Amino acid sequence: MKRNRLRAPLLWLLVGALIAPVAGAAPGGATVSYRRVFKGSSPEFIEIKVSDQGKCTYDIRQLEEDADPQPIDVGPEVRKQIFELAGELKNFAVGNLDIQKKIANLGQKTLRYESGADVHETSFNYTENSTATQLMQIFEGLARQQQDFDELQRAAKFDRLGVNDALMQFESDMDHRVLPEPERLLPLLDQIAADSHFLEIARTRARALAERIRASHDH
Repeated sequence: MKRNRLRAPLLWLLVGALIAPVAGAAPGGATVSYRRVFKGSSPEFIEIKVSDQGKCTYDIRQLEEDADPQPIDVGPEVRKQIFELAGELKNFAVGNLDIQKKIANLGQKTLRYESGADVHETSFNYTENSTATQLMQIFEGLARQQQDFDELQRAAKFDRLGVNDALMQFESDMDHRVLPEPERLLPLLDQIAADSHFLEIARTRARALAERIRASHDH
């Protein structure tokens, strides 16, 4: 009987030892990131990281400024599209995407895939690869969308007279269809539309933009 009592704890210790590495080996998920460095532009530095598990960050600034990654919301449909396009490019384990001609400097773009020890990246100034171009446009659109949000939020807090200008910039970006998820700004638009402290022209524009975004989702 004593021998059996001793075997049970030992058995559980062995089972636990076998299970622990398996549990710890659960993958942390994959990340696709986009970085664009273009000295003399505004902004000079853009980096957006998108995780397949939903945790995403952005860092948009001038080069002399300190790195300061912040969370960014990226919806599941856009994340899915990003990873599908990355997959078409073999998660960037591909040859040189840069065009083999001398053209003006348009900023160095880097696409990077990370999943555990599986890491690949590719860089280019300009590419004619349609898949890479589509992926770049999504990331640039996310950056533009975040800039619109940040500027509108800043104006709403500190420069009420500048709110309408910020809304006009957002409207222009919507017109050019560069924003992947303009609905991310809906709470802010609704807030401005309902606040009598803002100019009526800004409130009217915010209301119209919110209605336009909602109508586009209804169709």
